[in-house]
Amino acid sequence: MFKYAILKKNNPDFLKQKNKGAITLYVLSFGIVFLILLGGLFSFVLNQFKISTQRLAWNEALHIAEAGLNYYRWCLNNEVEDSCLAENPYYGASGELLGHFSLDTQKVESCGLTIQDGIASTGWTERLPSTKRQVSALYARESVASYSYVLNSNVWIGSDHEIRGRYHSNGGIRFDGENQSIVSSALETWTCTSSFGCDPTREEDGVFTTTGVANPDLFDFPVPSFDFNGITIDLAQMKNAAQGSGVYLPPSTDLNPQGRGYRVVFKSDGTFDVFVITGVSSTWAYSLEEGWHYDYFNISSQYFHDNFSIPSECSAIFVEDNIWPEGEVDGKIALASANLIDSNVDTDVILQGNIDYVLKDGSEGLLLIGQRNILIGPNSPDQMELRGIFIAQKGRFSRNHYNGNIKEKLEIYGSIVSNGRVGTQWISGSEIVSGYRKRESYFDSGQIYNPPVFTPYINPDFKLLNWQEIR
Repeated sequence: MFKYAILKKNNPDFLKQKNKGAITLYVLSFGIVFLILLGGLFSFVLNQFKISTQRLAWNEALHIAEAGLNYYRWCLNNEVEDSCLAENPYYGASGELLGHFSLDTQKVESCGLTIQDGIASTGWTERLPSTKRQVSALYARESVASYSYVLNSNVWIGSDHEIRGRYHSNGGIRFDGENQSIVSSALETWTCTSSFGCDPTREEDGVFTTTGVANPDLFDFPVPSFDFNGITIDLAQMKNAAQGSGVYLPPSTDLNPQGRGYRVVFKSDGTFDVFVITGVSSTWAYSLEEGWHYDYFNISSQYFHDNFSIPSECSAIFVEDNIWPEGEVDGKIALASANLIDSNVDTDVILQGNIDYVLKDGSEGLLLIGQRNILIGPNSPDQMELRGIFIAQKGRFSRNHYNGNIKEKLEIYGSIVSNGRVGTQWISGSEIVSGYRKRESYFDSGQIYNPPVFTPYINPDFKLLNWQEIR
């Protein structure tokens, strides 16, 4: 036995077999380790590939969702948005299908018209449809509320007047007040007459000043003429909307043979009282358009007619007569005075009291339209405050000259759109003889992109106001 063991130990063939076995074990061991490492490597690579694919799909889903927003904006500006809300495919530049997007809209509407349009777009890729991203945007149009004043005639702004907003006229402008924004004219030069304090008559720049109060660096002329016809309200459309789901008041003579118009008093509870005016007293007055004449603006007799709520589906009030509005406005309201029954009659708006908003955070707003004039009456408050977008469609926004009738301060928060010359102060020589001593005008940023229904827009196209990712 001992001899056999020694022979086995010293046998070369035996040693070779032992070495082969050891090598095999080493090979197997390293092979297993290599396979484990290789498997781990493959797993890592596959995992990284999966992450990269998901990340790519994540990024592409965002681009597809944004494409959905751009697509909907095109639909809005082409007035086909109702046909764009289904799920839509998204194709690459070479025509291959890359993914899809779905759209969901939430509109701010009144009288069937879109004021603002919020849209949510969800996008996903064709390869990985479970990875989705959603973005939202708000679209709206820029209204005339972006201007403090839009005029269609020559004008003189006195040195007492502070205007904090854009001011434009298609005519010439003598601007002696304080401006904190652009003052623009469509004219390169114009003829300034004694009516605008130029004696003798002379040619002046489109916008010029004679004081050190104004900032000429903000004067801009000539600029393209403002399309006044383009901002003309379709009063027939507004009347139809008011008769359908808003509030309509017929000529006051239909209610009382002595009717001279209506007094409209807005209340903080979202309603308004209507009074039928049956008597007005006269005041000796002067205007450039009419010369010396009698104004019949002071109410001498009236009676209560009814209290109305502002309909939520259509906040339009159309009055087929002259109106005397005042009070506190709750909500976004459009009020128009126009006679569309008799083409020979144009109605006026008379401002005899303050017009304010219940809240001053942009959630309230008033559009006030006069078919002809919007005039501040002789019995207006000594300290008068007006809030709203005031449009004198055929005539002017102004206060006539009343002998010795001098008031202290007029504050306007909003916009004046006037076809004729605006004036709320009268000067003889260098003395104020009628109107308001101090005047301040502020534009209301809360009405630019969320105005009352029927407010004219500067640009008919919807623009992006804000963007955010939802998830």
